[in-house]
Amino acid sequence: MHALELTRIGKSVILAAPDTHFKVHISRIGQPRIHMTSLKQKVRQFFLPKMTPAFGVRLLLVAAISYIVFSYVFIPFRIKGYSMAPTYANGGVNVCFRWPYIFSPPERQQVVVIRMAGKKVMLLKRIVALQGETVEFREGRLYVNGKGADEPYLRHGSDWHLPPRKVKAGSVYVVGDNRRVPMAANVFGQTSIKRIMGVPLW
Repeated sequence: MHALELTRIGKSVILAAPDTHFKVHISRIGQPRIHMTSLKQKVRQFFLPKMTPAFGVRLLLVAAISYIVFSYVFIPFRIKGYSMAPTYANGGVNVCFRWPYIFSPPERQQVVVIRMAGKKVMLLKRIVALQGETVEFREGRLYVNGKGADEPYLRHGSDWHLPPRKVKAGSVYVVGDNRRVPMAANVFGQTSIKRIMGVPLW
């Protein structure tokens, strides 16, 4: 077995085995520098592309798609208030999905985003009763059609009291999860299904 001898000539390397005719010629030792330069150029082109007509068309297309998606499919919003605590904390950020009820109606215990004044003022509430059902509160407990409702999402009790009332056709009854807030300071009640903009994604 022969050891290999390494000889460097300029930017080339010759590997040779003594007493044999075996030689390997390796050239362009500076090739890694060329690759690094190429990588830098690609990064620069990605973040600082040349303003060509094709790039302008792509930019306009991306802007148009983003406007449609974030105006009619997904609407980002920030939560202000404590009516849905602790399920949704004050100051949290979420996204409203606009198309959850295309093929099915709203269901009980779903959290929904309700339009109050366009897309700038929206309410985040939970559906507790559907159209045609009777709702009431007795000593802080929710009753639907005379039966106590199971609400596993509640963390605290309350002293709410509300006489029975029937949910109108085409409407749902919505309430916040934070029942520690006095009833007089809480926004809840019947709302038209048409005012439901969607549901939070998380």
